Amino acid sequence: MAGVGPTPSPNRRRKNTDPVATTVLPADGFTGPSPDLPGGHDYNSRTLAWYETWRSSPQAATFLATDWQRLHMLAELVEKYFKEPSKELLSEIRLNEAAIGALSADRMRLRWSLGNAEVGKGSERAAERAAARQGKGDPRKRLRAVGDE
Repeated sequence: MAGVGPTPSPNRRRKNTDPVATTVLPADGFTGPSPDLPGGHDYNSRTLAWYETWRSSPQAATFLATDWQRLHMLAELVEKYFKEPSKELLSEIRLNEAAIGALSADRMRLRWSLGNAEVGKGSERAAERAAARQGKGDPRKRLRAVGDE
C-alpha cells in the first residue's frame, strides 16, 4: 500500500494566491505635482539632484504628504552625508530609502511593479530582435550597417 488518501490529480493547482494586489507604477516616472524641497537654496547640488531623482521617480506617484515629509527630513541627512560621509548616516539613509521603494527588492516587497514605458526607438529595436528570435519576420531586416541607429 503506497499511501493514505486518494491519488493526486495530475491537473492540481495551488490555490494560495497573493491576497494583496500589485500596484503598477508609471514606468516613465511621476510628472504630477510635487512639493519643492523646503530651504532648497541651502542645499548643495548633489542633494538637490538626489531630491529631483526621487521627485520624478515612479515611486513618487504613490507618495502622500507623510512620504514627502520623510523625504524632506531625509534630505538633511543626505546633505550631511555628502559633506562628511559616515557609515551611520549611510545606514539611516539606506533604511529610509528602502521604506519608500528605492531598490528593486524593496519594490518587490512593497508589491510594486513598473508599467509599460512609451515605445521609443530602443523599444522598437528590442521588439524586432525578440520577433526575429521567435522566427517571425524576415531575418535580413536584422542586418544593419555599422553606425546606423
